[in-house]
Order: sequence, then C-alpha cells, then structure tokens
Amino acid sequence: MAEPADSSGDNTQPTEDILNALNAIKNEPQQDIDMPPAPTEYEALLAQLKQRPHDPNGWKRLINMAEESGDMDKVRASFDALLQQYPNTSSAQIRYIGHFLQDPSTFGEAEDLFKKFLVKSPEVDLWKFYLTYVRRVNTIPSTRDAVRKSYEFAVNHIGQDKDSGDIWREYIQFLRSGETTSTWEEQQKMDALRKVYHRAVQIPLEGVETLWQELESFENNLNRITAKKFMTDLSPAHMQARTTFRQLTNHVGALFPPPPPAPQNRPELILPALPTFNASERTLIGKWKAYLKWEENNPLELEEKDKSVLVSRIQSVYRKALIRMRYYPEIWFMAHTWLNSVGKHDEALTILKAGIEANPASYLLTFTYAEALEVKQAFAEVHAQFDRFLGVLSAKLEELEVRIKSEESQDANNPPPPSSNPGDLNSQSQISSFNSQQSDEKLRRPSELAERQSEYGLAYNTYMRFGRRAEGIKSSRAIFGRARKDRWTPWEVYESAALMEYHCSEGGAGVGSRIFEKGLELFADEVEYVLRYLGFLISINDKTNARALFERVIGTFPPDRARPLWERWARYEYQYGDLDAALQLEKRISEVYPNDPPIKRFAQRHTYLGTDAIAAQDLGFALARKAPQALARTETSTSIPASNTGSIGGGSGSIYNNNLTSHKRAASPPDYRKREDRGGVGGGGGGDYPQPHKRARGMSPPPPPRNERERDRWDPPPRRRHSPPPPNWEREGRERAPLPPPREEEKPKVYSLPNVISWFIGELPTPASFDATRVSPRRPGKRVDLMLMGNPAARLAAE
Repeated sequence: MAEPADSSGDNTQPTEDILNALNAIKNEPQQDIDMPPAPTEYEALLAQLKQRPHDPNGWKRLINMAEESGDMDKVRASFDALLQQYPNTSSAQIRYIGHFLQDPSTFGEAEDLFKKFLVKSPEVDLWKFYLTYVRRVNTIPSTRDAVRKSYEFAVNHIGQDKDSGDIWREYIQFLRSGETTSTWEEQQKMDALRKVYHRAVQIPLEGVETLWQELESFENNLNRITAKKFMTDLSPAHMQARTTFRQLTNHVGALFPPPPPAPQNRPELILPALPTFNASERTLIGKWKAYLKWEENNPLELEEKDKSVLVSRIQSVYRKALIRMRYYPEIWFMAHTWLNSVGKHDEALTILKAGIEANPASYLLTFTYAEALEVKQAFAEVHAQFDRFLGVLSAKLEELEVRIKSEESQDANNPPPPSSNPGDLNSQSQISSFNSQQSDEKLRRPSELAERQSEYGLAYNTYMRFGRRAEGIKSSRAIFGRARKDRWTPWEVYESAALMEYHCSEGGAGVGSRIFEKGLELFADEVEYVLRYLGFLISINDKTNARALFERVIGTFPPDRARPLWERWARYEYQYGDLDAALQLEKRISEVYPNDPPIKRFAQRHTYLGTDAIAAQDLGFALARKAPQALARTETSTSIPASNTGSIGGGSGSIYNNNLTSHKRAASPPDYRKREDRGGVGGGGGGDYPQPHKRARGMSPPPPPRNERERDRWDPPPRRRHSPPPPNWEREGRERAPLPPPREEEKPKVYSLPNVISWFIGELPTPASFDATRVSPRRPGKRVDLMLMGNPAARLAAE
C-alpha cells in the first residue's frame, strides 16, 4: 500500500510527468509559421477602391497598372469593377474592348462586349468604334448587307446626335460604293441613297449644310424636275435643323469640353467625381437643366406623327446627362419626371433604381421611388427601401461622429504655437486668427452632426407617414417604436408621432401628450422641443398641464436660452389670462431680464397679429416710414446729431442727448430693418424711439412688408434649431448697459459750414444721378472732394 503524502510538503510543484512533457516540447524543432504574403500595389489599390469607390484618379491608376501588367485577368477584373461603378462610360468601354481586338482569336469576346454595351450607350464614339470593327471583319462583297444593317442599327439609335454626322456620311459613302449589275439594282441603290439623304438633312448634325449641297447635286443629276420638288419639300425642315444646330452648339459647348490628350493612343477616361456644389458646379447644373428643358420643348418642331423620333432624341440626351452628371440627384429626378410624362412608367422606375444605386443617400430619389412604389401598392418594397435608406444614413452618421471625435482629439493634441516674441503684434495677430479659426471649427462640427441628425429624423417622419397612409395608424406606431430604439432619432420624430396620434386616432390628445412626455425624458435640454410641447398643450386647451410644464422646465434653462419659453407663455397669458396673472408674469420676466424696457413688455401685451398701434402711432414709426424726400433734403442745412450713443428707456442716456447739434454730416445709419430694430422698444440699439433717418435715395430698396417690420420690432430674431443667435432681448441688455459719465473736459465738437455751402449741398441731386467717381459721406475732412468729384484730373491735382 502506498504511503500517504507528507502533508507538510509542497504539493504545488509540478509532477515529474509534467516536467518531462515540457522538456519534450522545448526539444522539438520549431516549425516556420507561414505568413500570408504582403498584398501587391495593385491588390492594395483594388481593395481600397472597393471600400471608397468615389475616387476617379484611383480608378485611372488601377486601369493603368492592369494594362501595363499584360495580365488579361487583371484587365477584365479592373474594367468590370470600373464599369460597375461608372456604367456606360464609353471611354472605358472602348479601351476594354480594344484589348480583345488585337488578336483574331479573341474577337468573339469583343463581340460579346459590344452586345453588352451598345444597346444602352448613347455615346457616338462607341458606335463609331463598333462600325469600324464591323467593316474590318466584313470585307467581301457577300457581307455588304451585314455592314448596311450595322449602319442602319447605329443611325436608329444615335442618328439624332449632333456628333453623328460622320456616321451618316460614312453610311452614304458606303451605299455609293455599292456595285450594281442591272438597272433595277441601280434604281434600288438610288432610292436607298435618297432615303438616307432625306433623313440626314432634317437633323441638326455637324456639317448638315454640306449634306444638303450633296443632296441637291445628287437629285439634279438624276432628274432636275423631281429635284426641285424634293428640295422644296425638304427646305423648311432643313432650315429648322440648321437653326437648331446653332442653338444646340451654344447649349452643349460648355457641357462636353474636349477630352485631354490620351497617352499611348488610348482614350482618356472621363469619370465623374462627387459634387461639392461650388459656384462652378452650380453653374454647370444650371446649364444642364436649361439644355434638357430646351430639348423637351421640341426645338425641331417635330409633328405628332414624328413623336417617336422626339422621344428617342430626348431619351438619348437624358442618358448622356446621367453619365456626365451621375452624382447629381436632380438630373435623375428630371429624367424620371419626363419619362412619366411620356407614359414610360416602367422605364421611369428603372431610372430611379439606377439613380439610387449611384446616390444611395439621396433623399430626393428615395422619397420619389417610395411614392412610386406606394402608388403601385408594392408596400413590402417600400418597407425594404426605407430599411436600406435608414441603414445608409445611420452609417454616415457613425462615420461623421468618428471623424469629429478624431478632429477634436487632434485639436487637443496640437495647441496653437506660442509666440516667440510676446511683444510682436504680428505674431499675436496670427495666434488670435488661429484661435478664432479653431473656435469656429469647433462650433461647426457639433452643428453639422445635429443637422445630419435632424435630416435623419425626416426619413423616419416620411416613413411613418407612409405607414399610416398605406397600412393604418398601427403601422405608423410600429415604425415609431423602432425609431425610439435608434440612438440617432431626434426630437422631431417624437413631435411628429404625437401630432399624428392627435390628428389620426381616437383619443389622440391623450396619446400625443404621453408621447411628448416620453420625449421630454430624452430631450429636456432642447428648448425647441419644450416649446413645441408647451404649444401642443395650449392648442388642446390643457392649461393645467401647460402651466405645470412651464413651471417645471423654466428654471432648468439659463436666461439666454429660456427667452422663447417666457415669450410663448406671456403671449398665452396676455391673450387668455387675467390682468393680475399678466402683471405677475411681467414682474418675473423683469427680474430675469432687468435690462428690458418696460414699454416693450407693455406694448407686447397690446399687440395682436402683428398690429402694434403703440409703436406705429405713439412712437412715430408710421410717420418715420414715410420719410419725405423734401424733409430729407433739408437735413444737410440743419443741425445734425453729432453722435447716436444715447439710449432710451434702458440706459443712462436719453433722446435729449440727440439735441447736441453740429453741421457735420452724420454717418449713414444701417439699413431700414436694422434701424427699426434699434429704434423700437424691442430693438437692440438702446432706444425707445427711432434714430434719425437716412436721406431717401432713388436707388434705395423698398422697405420690408409691414408684418415683417412689426415682427422684427418686438419679437426676437428667428430661432434656429441649432446654435441659435443671441435673442433680441439679451442684445438689448448688452447694448443698454449704462455708459460711464462723460468727463468734464470732453465737449462735443461743433462744426459749421458757410451758409452758401450748406445751401449748395442741399441742392445737389441724388448720388444715382452721378456716373463719375463717388465720394463717401463718411469722409467729411475732405470736403473739397464734393466739388471736384466730376473732374478726376482736378481732384488729382488738388491732392
């Protein structure tokens, strides 16, 4: 029997068997681990383009690398990937097919590619390339009919294109070269030539005048009597074609610039890039739209019997536009709208699907496609489309969030460089400019993310509206339930769902209130959402909960953000509450905003639908708007305030500060709306009364509408969902801050002009009457310029 182990020994040591096994492992020869080979430059670039396919220069490099390698498998893979990203790009198709025309054994593959590309291509250069191949392989007389059919096939597809003139001339030359052995065959040949000539001279082609001259000579050689009749009948259509060609050239000149020279006799790849919507691109879009609308208006004045020709012509134009402007959804939408207008509904849906493949994040194309499917009652496809769209937008939001965090971390790790010379003003100015740019960038990033998030909510709102229309309120509720689980859902979705319940279901007011309350748990810090919730409760006359909501949230916002809530509740109290409640509310507002003038709050209490009689009549705004021309002309000969720094109703100055007079011309005040903002009670200029008005000028723009002026006078500036501007009341507070009392020795300077000069200036016509150099009234020290403005040489001598 084995003896028991000694309990006092160390039982944690490895046994002898374990030690032997470890030694055996150590003594085994180490085997080399096979590491995967590093990807080649071609493979790395191909993988990069699959991740980020919108890189025209990257695709060009890939194609060049594949062609230089001489590996046909790489050539096939590269061109197939390129044409999947940029379909119907004729320059790529020609280069692709050209690789299979160097060896007769690969002509079959070239013909397969021709069959694949030609029918969908509106590009003349690809058709020319095809016809060259056809004539190359059909050289014996027995195959002439195949060549003729190829030409007929080509002119039926792209014969209306202005660049197809060479194809028409080659077709005519091919028919002329045919040999005949009998009179009947000769007559058939002449009839075929006449038919092609008559079709060509009615199309706005390059060199259509030459074709007309050839036709005239051809007909005269056959029969002068019939020639006169034929030419007379064709003349109106030909003249219209010539006129249209000149107009067409003006339209397409900027749309199809000549391609750059290609190396090694290969056509240069013309690949569209993602739009940036800068000034030049917006101009290009406008030119394309003008051209497309011009083509739709039938400039050739084709009759109803030739409607198929017109439709074919416009369809070809749209195809070319979609190749060049692939990433502009507006062009896709125009093509879809036109196809629907001519009854091609299936092709219109196909266009939308292709447009969504090119622009998967397009709201315009997605919403249009969803409505088209809804009309066809293909509800399952609409759900699938919105699922795809929300997934694309969510991924873009994730990418944007990652980019913003990365940029913020880079800013934190790269502080502004310190100034080597603290006393150097230039260095300090550069550092200040750098800090200002960084601050603007930091404000822009969250704002951009918030804007994209609001747009994301729009997709959900549209989806919910579809669900309610097509399948009832239960479907809309299910979509909203999905939105509540989405981290990117903004508050607008909650408001939309609440209002949809209120308007479209029984007992909707209660359900809507509960949805608003749920949203408040997530968006209690969003002033706009709280304001919408408060407005909803007021609209359903739930004043108890409205008052409770206001009291619950008003203390959670700082005064600069809470002003819209105070104003909304004040309007409700003024209109539907009692006087005691209104006065108590005004007292609370005055405690929060002590710099607000009392007259503003009083006038707001007596305003309705923009009608503000206090401001218009008692404060003089109605008279100020008239601003008589005669009174303005006398301002130069009367006293003009030396400064406009006095503030009314909220600052230390008063309107009587303006009684300090001088003969110096005052600086031009701001524009009409800004002047009213400063002058009114609710303005930000620190005055309860209007400032002196600028002299009326003949070229001045008309004042804004009455309702807009009243709104600007009393209400704060329009609130934005993100990064709101400073409210009007706070702007008053800043500008109404008490000014320090003037020092004793500071006396207002008084300038005087001789009476004759004052009279002369008052008699001067308006500045619009002068066409020479104009002098700013802000330069009173150079009064001699006023007398020399019509004589530049004298003025130069005086200086």
